[in-house]
Amino acid sequence: MKKYIFITTPIYYVNAKPHIGHAYTTIVCDVYARFCKMMGYNVKFSTGTDEHGKKVEQSAINNGQTPQQFADEISTLFKDLLPILNISNDDFIRTTESRHTKTVKYFWKKLLDAGYIYLGQYEGWYDIRNEAYFSENELIDGKSPLGGEVTYMTEPCYFFKLSVFRDKLLKYYEEHPDFIFPISRKNEIISFIKQGLSDLAISRTTFSWGISVPNDPKHVVYVWLDALTNYLTVNGYPENEDQNEDPYWQNVVHFVGKEIVRFHALYWVAFLMAVGIKPPKQVVSHGWWLSEGQKMSKSLGNVQDPYKYCKVFGSDALRYYMLRELSFGADGNFSKESFIKRYNSVLADSYGNLCNRVLTFIQKYCDGVISRPETLTNDDTAFYTSVLEEINLCPQLMHEYSFSKYLEKLEHSITLANQYLDIQKPWTLKVSNKNRMKAILYTCLENIYKITKLLYPVMPIASEKFIRILNIEPEFKYNQNEKLPNNITLGKIKILFPKINNDDIDVYTTV
Repeated sequence: MKKYIFITTPIYYVNAKPHIGHAYTTIVCDVYARFCKMMGYNVKFSTGTDEHGKKVEQSAINNGQTPQQFADEISTLFKDLLPILNISNDDFIRTTESRHTKTVKYFWKKLLDAGYIYLGQYEGWYDIRNEAYFSENELIDGKSPLGGEVTYMTEPCYFFKLSVFRDKLLKYYEEHPDFIFPISRKNEIISFIKQGLSDLAISRTTFSWGISVPNDPKHVVYVWLDALTNYLTVNGYPENEDQNEDPYWQNVVHFVGKEIVRFHALYWVAFLMAVGIKPPKQVVSHGWWLSEGQKMSKSLGNVQDPYKYCKVFGSDALRYYMLRELSFGADGNFSKESFIKRYNSVLADSYGNLCNRVLTFIQKYCDGVISRPETLTNDDTAFYTSVLEEINLCPQLMHEYSFSKYLEKLEHSITLANQYLDIQKPWTLKVSNKNRMKAILYTCLENIYKITKLLYPVMPIASEKFIRILNIEPEFKYNQNEKLPNNITLGKIKILFPKINNDDIDVYTTV
């Protein structure tokens, strides 16, 4: 039976160029998408840009551009970053596309026909930076909970009857205990709902940069209702109207930052319930990246630039660092020093050097040809067993979004391989016992191969490069009993991760 999964990033707001936080969410989704493909899933993976709203309109004016010109420019930066990060997305959705406008207008009419929209007057606080409404008791030191400046607004608008979904939402969370991950975010949402839900303003009249409300062009659709429906656009709605029968919609996983969990796990679910579409399977949230111990900001000059890190170290290194350094769901600190230290100690010295030692030894002393030994010693068998005990835990850790622990297991496996090599000392046997030397090298090579296959979702370039050195066509399907072919003839050896000298690079300039 075929398995399907639909993995999404949030669509990124085009009020500024992408930074390391945007890169992280996209990398996480790509790693999980590649892993699911390894596990035999049919994967749909989308990302894109959110381009409407007051903030975009203001940014465009400040930049001397029309909103469309500004959105085109910033959206291109996000799209151009994807190949730099080696992202394997299937779709890139822009909310200014005609296909999306069609979806939003159709979805609005469905909500209206179902009796969940009415015209009224909004009075309250609005955070323009985050395009979000907040009540008086949610403000913190005069700002929104997201840290944005707020403005008291009064304007006619359409409302969505969010209040009537209180009990339905709580029941849904109870019946689907894993719907919001991690549980701390779930508890926050439940607490918020239990304080009482007000109806949600879903249109604006004080600006025009947005999708006009059907049959009332003085109003534009609230940017979050507009943005959230992108997931339906990507999945072929409204032509593919019966989403409940669509195989991908049965298993939708939204990856989001913790600041937008409410929009995805509460508002989005209520919107979908209102039109009879099944909510997503899971909303998975991560924490924020600090930079050198502080929140990233242009004024502090500490915004980390993903382009620069990829240019200097390669995308594999950035992907590895970000997934290993941050315990998913918690906040983390992006430090240039820790990046270089992890690169050199793990990727260059531990994994890269291990690969290079074994490959060059086979090339030099076995003429580049190695075969499966007829017998194994107890040490060989113990080595195989110890590596398998580590790597067989990896799939479950990935399904639990424990990316750092997943890589920790692989790091330990790499350490075991280095220890095996140091204890067995094949270099001492090149004259006295060449058959045993070859058995050690093959055994180590096969275990590196097993480890590399599981490193692939995180480091696809290095993984493919290593496997091609073995003259094997890379096929990344998970097999618990993965084995090398019985006979291997090496191709040209390439260093996977050259060591970086701090004094030789200029990665310290931030933007």
